[in-house]
Amino acid sequence: MAKRISLTRYLVEQQRVDGLIPGQLRLLLEVVARACKSISHAVNKGALGGVLGSAESENVQGEVQKKLDIIANEVLIEANEWGGHLAGMASEEMDGIYVVPNRYPQGEYLLLFDPLDGSSNIDVNVSIGTIFSVLKMPEDDRGVDAGDFLQKGSQQVAAGYCVYGPQTTLVLTVGDGVAMFTLDREQGSFVLTQEKVRIPADTKEFAINMSNMRHWDEPVKRYIDECLQGKEGPRGKDFNMRWIASMVADVHRIMTRGGIFMYPWDKREPNKPGKLRLMYEANPMAWLVEQAGGAATNGKQRILDIEPTQLHERVSVILGSKNEVERVTSYH
Repeated sequence: MAKRISLTRYLVEQQRVDGLIPGQLRLLLEVVARACKSISHAVNKGALGGVLGSAESENVQGEVQKKLDIIANEVLIEANEWGGHLAGMASEEMDGIYVVPNRYPQGEYLLLFDPLDGSSNIDVNVSIGTIFSVLKMPEDDRGVDAGDFLQKGSQQVAAGYCVYGPQTTLVLTVGDGVAMFTLDREQGSFVLTQEKVRIPADTKEFAINMSNMRHWDEPVKRYIDECLQGKEGPRGKDFNMRWIASMVADVHRIMTRGGIFMYPWDKREPNKPGKLRLMYEANPMAWLVEQAGGAATNGKQRILDIEPTQLHERVSVILGSKNEVERVTSYH
């Protein structure tokens, strides 16, 4: 039987053997993983834990929060604030940044997260997840403010997501490819189950919310129309459509077998560049996809090259199998 490699051992080897990550970043990622494990337990209890349903409150984006949104946010903050690895945190569920309190030592990293992506699926028992991104504090910074977080996605030092499905799977990059870890519930630890993940360059699957078709821009309409024409159309092959309405679950499928995921700009809110958040969703997912050989753009430029101007900035997202992403982008 092959030797099982734990997340801790994997990260130690990334630090000690390959010299890819410093010790503080390794410890930070272990803490994030432990927080994801706690969220996984809460998700799995469902109605038995009294965590389903609405919290009767709204987040900064004006979206109604679920009880689990708030629980997951608190778990991530409480797990990470005291370790000495972080200077501050930012979350999709909080208006502003969270500065590590003075009673704890301050570290050199910044953590951004969407504590529970796909929360509309919580009550119907469909896969949801946590997305996270790690940045370094700018050097010679005298204090933490929101501007410190406004870094291009290309400056991330770690990114990942944890999908809470039939298995709980942690997917991680520190800039040396993508690794997947599965939670062993008996042992209580994440175990490496796949290394050097690769997304096929070609695909026959697309993921998009078709109910919004009438609101899309012409390049997106053109691409989807060509897919729908199948073998008889210009693409010469039949496509399947998938849409889970949970970015983590849709991207995880693409990581596993290829595909293209699109959440494009549409005409209903023309002043908004898109629906998804650049800092908490698009940047970490774009880096993971690129590290697995895929591509990620907003239709016009590489997502990781976008210079953010605000914490909750939105963006159009097209990511997945490289050749399909390049085709849609060329239509723009």
